[in-house]
Amino acid sequence: MPTLSVSPLRFSRQEVAEVAGLYASNPEYCRAAGEYDPENIPAERVEADLREEAGTPGCEVLLARDGRERLAGILCLLDRHPTDGHPWIGLLMVHGSLRREGIGRLLASWAEERFREEGRDGIRLAVLENNPGALTFWSSLGWQEIDRRADRKHSRPCIVMHKQLA
Repeated sequence: MPTLSVSPLRFSRQEVAEVAGLYASNPEYCRAAGEYDPENIPAERVEADLREEAGTPGCEVLLARDGRERLAGILCLLDRHPTDGHPWIGLLMVHGSLRREGIGRLLASWAEERFREEGRDGIRLAVLENNPGALTFWSSLGWQEIDRRADRKHSRPCIVMHKQLA
């Protein structure tokens, strides 16, 4: 299993460029989400979007680095969703060159354990309906579909998933 360190995004020029590269390494996700052209991901736009995310009360944008200090993934956590009060994973993305090495599983477990330690009994996330690979990934980790609805920001069809922590 890989070794990862997780820390908040500090929005340095280097970090933002690394995150833009991480997005570019996942062209399938970019196409499914429709937010970025996978051929042209401007760092300024990535920074603006992540600053908006980080500015949301209770939201954290975290970077995961491997043992060689390479950016391995990004994780956005929301402490309490405004609709249901549960913690949510807003985004978990692994660098495309590091997929299938256990990094996604490790980050998901890290998020689950963090909320478990805080006494939370469940955690949620939404998977885009047009991203079946993500649905397979989360299902393999024991997450269960509980609803289907459009996401709040872009009205994209999503599958809401829940994992019991207690």
